[in-house]
Amino acid sequence: MNGEVVLVTLIIVGLISRSPIITTAACFLLIMKLVQLDRFLPMLERRGLELGLLFLTIGVLVPFATERIETKDILNTLTSWTGILALTGGALATFMNSKGLDLLKNDPQMIVGLVAGSIIGIVFLRGIPVGPLMAAGITAFLLQLARWIFQK
Repeated sequence: MNGEVVLVTLIIVGLISRSPIITTAACFLLIMKLVQLDRFLPMLERRGLELGLLFLTIGVLVPFATERIETKDILNTLTSWTGILALTGGALATFMNSKGLDLLKNDPQMIVGLVAGSIIGIVFLRGIPVGPLMAAGITAFLLQLARWIFQK
């Protein structure tokens, strides 16, 4: 299928599902193709994930820079049961993300299912697409679970 057709379809799906992230990303890529900047797409594919994670991390760390979160808040949080659960969740999420990255490196066509699943999650579950790594990490876990179940 023609790349432009897929991108226009994603724009329409993004508009219908009220997902500005999908709509904007598809528009950005379509514009790059139409103004013949597609020679930069391989570089964007290689570094886009890192750049996105950088901006996501910056956004998460802003409360520290604005001093809305102080040292005492950090200590109180890390010594509470909810803070300990947050630490555990963060550690598990980053572990899952690494498994997702491995899956995408070894099986890049999985991105098709991940994007389609993300769109379904946005449209029907009112989810928020935070990125393919966590979706890939969950997929890697589900694949491992399926292998374990069906090999018994």
